[in-house]
Amino acid sequence: MVEPYTVTLERRGFIVDLYTEPAFAWVVYMDGGRLLRECSEDVELAGVPARGLSRGAEVAVAAAHAVYKEHLVLLMDCLVAWSWLGGEAWSVAAECGVEAALVELLRACRLVAGGLAEAPLRLGPGALLRVYAGKAARDPVFRATLPNALEYLLSRGDAGARVLARIARKSY
Repeated sequence: MVEPYTVTLERRGFIVDLYTEPAFAWVVYMDGGRLLRECSEDVELAGVPARGLSRGAEVAVAAAHAVYKEHLVLLMDCLVAWSWLGGEAWSVAAECGVEAALVELLRACRLVAGGLAEAPLRLGPGALLRVYAGKAARDPVFRATLPNALEYLLSRGDAGARVLARIARKSY
């Protein structure tokens, strides 16, 4: 499936989303080009050289994805943050305007670590309203692409069912 900022590849039950810009419902929440230019490094995957995001950038992207796109914090998101959180993650989050998402992810992960919540942890409406309002107030690209969400919903015949399913879900 091809969408404005994403291509979804599917084969034998495996699904991989490739993003040109990290986005949800055609709303851009991070600058993909900046991430690739400024936050990538040479890595090796099964002996094959490749280019990948730095660990700090992975933390920032995981936080933004969990909060803005999924509204759900997975144990994997917490493990990434607990393992790789550092000054670079905070710098990338600040440069990309997703600090509030990182703060929210860490708040959720503290609840999980303290045994006060289980992962996956669905984020509450108050937290989501706070991070979305802050993002809209400070990020001109986010603001400019917000109307795309309406077009996204209208382009699908089952928009209402999809929205309700997303609100009620407990995991992916």
